Parts: sequence; structure tokens; C-alpha cells
Amino acid sequence: MQSATVWGFPLRGAGFGTHKIAGGDRFRFGENWSRFLRLINEERVRQAEISLGAMLSDSLAGKTFLDVGSGSGLFSLAARRLGAKVHSFDYDPQSVACTAELKRRYFPEDPDWSVEQGSALDAGYLASLGEFDVVYSWGVLHHTGAMWTALEKVEGLVRRGGALFIAIYNDQGKASRRWTRIKALYNRSGKPVQFLLALGVCISTWWKRWVKDLVHLRPFETWCNAGRARGMSAWYDVVDWTGGYPFEVAKPEQIFDFFRRRGLVLARLRTEGGDSGCNEFVFSKPAGGQ
Repeated sequence: MQSATVWGFPLRGAGFGTHKIAGGDRFRFGENWSRFLRLINEERVRQAEISLGAMLSDSLAGKTFLDVGSGSGLFSLAARRLGAKVHSFDYDPQSVACTAELKRRYFPEDPDWSVEQGSALDAGYLASLGEFDVVYSWGVLHHTGAMWTALEKVEGLVRRGGALFIAIYNDQGKASRRWTRIKALYNRSGKPVQFLLALGVCISTWWKRWVKDLVHLRPFETWCNAGRARGMSAWYDVVDWTGGYPFEVAKPEQIFDFFRRRGLVLARLRTEGGDSGCNEFVFSKPAGGQ
């Protein structure tokens, strides 16, 4: 297996998947997150901590936490600040670099936070990781190109008595199929077209809220507050949504049935009615064997 480093952090299998990103088969999530990194401050980190705590009822202090598809690294950072021993990995080299940069800023030389490049579909890599108290993958596995395979693989990383926290795009039927075509077009296009597509999506999804805020003499209030519950950013969420490809979706009952058959118990659910939202699930794995 190839290896390299970013800021001294190991990238196991470095270059893995880079050709697909460069070839337009996959959105450059890391490029988007590297821009978002400039916005990360104490308020956003604190909101990420609150978001984790709202879905995970138990304290993370002293627990092991696996961030599958760490992206910007914001939630790996939040988990570490909440006392977890964290392992972060991502398929996209730039996302790995973003996570590594946050570690450098907040937890330099910390042995309880490791950052690597890896794939949720790489059985050999996943087997090398062991099991974790909490496996977290928010808005990631539906972008692997093999969502159900990825869901099955991450379930095996949860130890008995542990929790799986995932977020998966809601299946909206025809609307989801239309978005798949838009996302594919975005990734085949040059940057000027990509910007126009993202801008068009932004205007079409936000103009009513902009007008409402203006009528109430609070221009762009909703826009400025969007994403704060998770420490995110409205514009970078729009870009992530417009370009996020590969793209798969599932109805809440499909996810529930999938993990119920594997012996997991639904502990918490938050559904999203819109066509661009993720349903959030926390499953627990019973401590006793079946």
C-alpha cells in the first residue's frame, strides 16, 4: 500500500481515488472544504459540539470515535474536544488535508487523534481499524457510489454496546432523479458553469426566504444563520449539495429495515422533508451477542 504525508499525517493508500476526482466522476469535496476552513472559529466548533451532543445521548469522554469521511474535520475536532479518542479518514486527499490542518491548529502532536486517507469501501483498510464506541458518518456514504455496501461495511466497525450515527439523503422520487442529472452535469463542467449552476440553485432555493427576511426588515438573517446548528455555512452547503456526486438516496424506512435486519436498534431519528436534506439516524448495537 502506498503511503505519503500531509503536514506529517499519514495518507494510507495516498492517491487512491484521485484519478476519479480529477476525471469528473466525483465532486471535489476537499476543494469545497478547504475554502470553508477559513470560516471555522470557536462559535462554529461549539455549535458542532452541541449538534453531536443533541443526537448522541451519552458522553463521548473516554470513548473511541471514528469519523468516516471527515471532510473539513470540524466534527472530528468537536468529538475530540468532547473527550473522545478520534480516528478520522476520508477518500478525498484535500479533505484529509483539511482535517489534518484542524488537528494542527487545535490538537498538535496529540496521540489521541489520528488522520488518514482511506475509503469506506476498502475492506482491507477498514479491517485494520478495529471497532469503535461511536462510528460517525454524516452525509458521506451516499456519495461513495455504492451506498448500501458502504452502510454494511461501517456497521461492522461498531463495537457491541456502541452507536452508529449516519445521515443519508432523503429519497424524493422524481426530484432526486432530477438532482442526480444536475450533479452529473456539474461535475462534467468547467468552473464558470459550475459557479452558475451553484448560483442558480442558491437563488432558486433561497429567494423566498430572502424576500421574507427583507419584508420583516431582517435582510439575509436566515441565510446568515443557516447551518449554524451544525457549525456549517449556507454557501458551502449549497455548493456541496449542487456538486455532490456520486449521489444516492434512501427512504427512512429502508435505512431502518437495513440495520434492523443486522440486529441494530434505532435510538434516535431526525427526518428531513425537503429534497436536499439528510435524514439523521443513531443506531445502537446491543451489548450481548445474538
